[in-house]
Amino acid sequence: MPGKESFTNTRLPIIGGITAAIGASLCCIGPFLLLSLGISGAWIGNLTLLEPYRPVFVMLVMLLFGWAGWQIHRPVEACEPGTACAVPHTPKRRQIVFWIAVIVALVLVTSTHWIPLFA
Repeated sequence: MPGKESFTNTRLPIIGGITAAIGASLCCIGPFLLLSLGISGAWIGNLTLLEPYRPVFVMLVMLLFGWAGWQIHRPVEACEPGTACAVPHTPKRRQIVFWIAVIVALVLVTSTHWIPLFA
């Protein structure tokens, strides 16, 4: 069942990529959200606990999305009838979800460059 296996393995890297993108952007989005909610104070400036790990999170995002993209876009061998990969719309839907997740991750990872324009 190589076709079924390739489709079940694609969820983990997408979820991991989104989680890493959120982790990479927490140093900037966290204070921005707090300020947007009206929470302010000098202590917001000290919310830089994860900043040293930002490059690690960004690399993790790139690696996990690269792996997920390879899993989703590679040619699928024959599928057994009744499996998810045998349904014609399943591969296309997974590719759409993948690209939406990539766009969300890109917005989160690049947030350090565009959030200061709104603050």
